Amino acid sequence: MSLERISAEQALSTLGNFSDVIDARSEGEYAEDHLPGAVNWPSLHDEERKIVGTQYKQINAFEAKKLGAALVAQNIAAHIQREVLTKPKEWQPLVYCWRGGKRSGSLALILDQIGFRVTLVDGGYKAFRAALVADLPQLAASHHYQVVCGTTGSGKTRLLHALAAQGAQVLDLEALANHRSSVLGMIPGLPQPSQKAFDSRIWAALRSFDAARPVYIESESKKSAMWPCPKA
Repeated sequence: MSLERISAEQALSTLGNFSDVIDARSEGEYAEDHLPGAVNWPSLHDEERKIVGTQYKQINAFEAKKLGAALVAQNIAAHIQREVLTKPKEWQPLVYCWRGGKRSGSLALILDQIGFRVTLVDGGYKAFRAALVADLPQLAASHHYQVVCGTTGSGKTRLLHALAAQGAQVLDLEALANHRSSVLGMIPGLPQPSQKAFDSRIWAALRSFDAARPVYIESESKKSAMWPCPKA
């Protein structure tokens, strides 16, 4: 067997080492937030989780587990048929679910039995989220920032886009939030991410930057504690 486990902290630093990162949670859980770059292979879909949960509360755990097992097996079979049949033997996925590991463990066990080298995140998304929140301040502090200041409508965002086009490192908070500033508001047709997802987007962007080069960022407020505009 080639099934391995790593801590959430290890997952933070090795995400790029895996062929795919697979989120075995439901669509709703995935939409709220997920590991950067993860794809969603639900072991139980949203409605199925509700049905199994209702059986657990209204009947008993044994009946709920039987139904859950049948649904999980059905869903995993569909994922394998759709996604796995074309994978080479060298394919190495990282798999996680919410916390306990039952949903990710079921998927990982099947993939392991096929012959793939599979890695699980101990503690699942919950542990990863805690590790990310702990890592974000020190990751942010490891960079040097050039703050683009100016009143609303002065072209700060256009300048950031021009800098990015020239290869500069730009942390575009409005783009990460799917927002067009406090005056213009949300971007039509694009839902805003949850706070958790916004944190993950910032972390992923900062992690991709070279600490030896400056990061350009737009000043969002004179009260900003992290990136204040310099006084004139």
